Amino acid sequence: MIVLIPAYQPDHRLAHLVERLNRHQVLVVDDGSGPPYAQAFEEARRAGAEVITLPTNRGKGFALKTGFAHVAARYPGEDVICADSDGQHRADDIEAVAERLRTTPAAMVLGVRRFTGPVPARSRYGNAATRVLFRMITGLAVTDTQTGLRGYPARMLGRLGGVPGDRFEYELRLLLRAARERLPVEEVGIATVYLEGNRSSHFRPVIDSARIYGPLLAFAGSSLLAFAVDAALLAGMVALTGQLATSAVAARLVSATLNYSVNRSAVFGGGERVPHRRALPRYAALAVVSLTANVLLLRFLTSATGSLAIGKVITEAALFLAGFAVQRMFVFHRRSSATGTPIATARQPAGTRR
Repeated sequence: MIVLIPAYQPDHRLAHLVERLNRHQVLVVDDGSGPPYAQAFEEARRAGAEVITLPTNRGKGFALKTGFAHVAARYPGEDVICADSDGQHRADDIEAVAERLRTTPAAMVLGVRRFTGPVPARSRYGNAATRVLFRMITGLAVTDTQTGLRGYPARMLGRLGGVPGDRFEYELRLLLRAARERLPVEEVGIATVYLEGNRSSHFRPVIDSARIYGPLLAFAGSSLLAFAVDAALLAGMVALTGQLATSAVAARLVSATLNYSVNRSAVFGGGERVPHRRALPRYAALAVVSLTANVLLLRFLTSATGSLAIGKVITEAALFLAGFAVQRMFVFHRRSSATGTPIATARQPAGTRR
């Protein structure tokens, strides 16, 4: 078991944490902290950690991926626990996540905070908002989407390196990938620790919040774009032809083509797009069902409300969630090579280090 700690401008708490983790090999990645912090990393080395130093600050995601690649190359077959360097993760909680990782077939084990006691407002409400939005969009219930205490089995390390993102958004993208591929995720409750109002955090509220929420909003943004195109074309064609059904069909064909392309390439695809031969027939079947429901419901609501605009909005709202769920779970779902069965790994006896 390797404990991976990405660190940027740490203090004495880094070496103290390394000392408490003397049952494990600890790998620290210095994310370009600079000469003023060399002493902190030297103390971590003396405490027993291996330290990798990046020449410039590249972000937490980049540091984690650097660590994953190093573990896979130097310690093949070893599972990894990721923890923060600022004192928020206690050694006991790291051990709890490590113990669960040893016994579960899950692809990811999260150390989730309970958010009790004095918690900075931006952390309490920010995590709550992300948790609700994440579940609405992905269907995966995660108690703490922003936790940095996570465990990954050795079989996952190669896949983790292919997930985009170099800064704080990277860890959320890992959760999005797990949700999209239906990988099993487990949780372990941990203490909520915020020292000095979380002053040691390098999280930038505006920039990094945009990075974190960006991947989430991308799921919904594609459908909203298609809706805007569909609504504009529908209104224009009805005005020109006076034919509601024909206009609805034509507008939906154009918007569905746009939606398919964006979803496959940008929303659900990333670097591993679902082949057209599998995704396109499924999307076409969904489009036919959706189109039929759209026309029937639009006719009914337009007649009932006396307004095409109101009928359109209600129709799209009713079909949005169902359509998204089908796309996420069926149309653009990639077959996962991670079956959930843990591979056999050689473990060190407790109390030894490599």
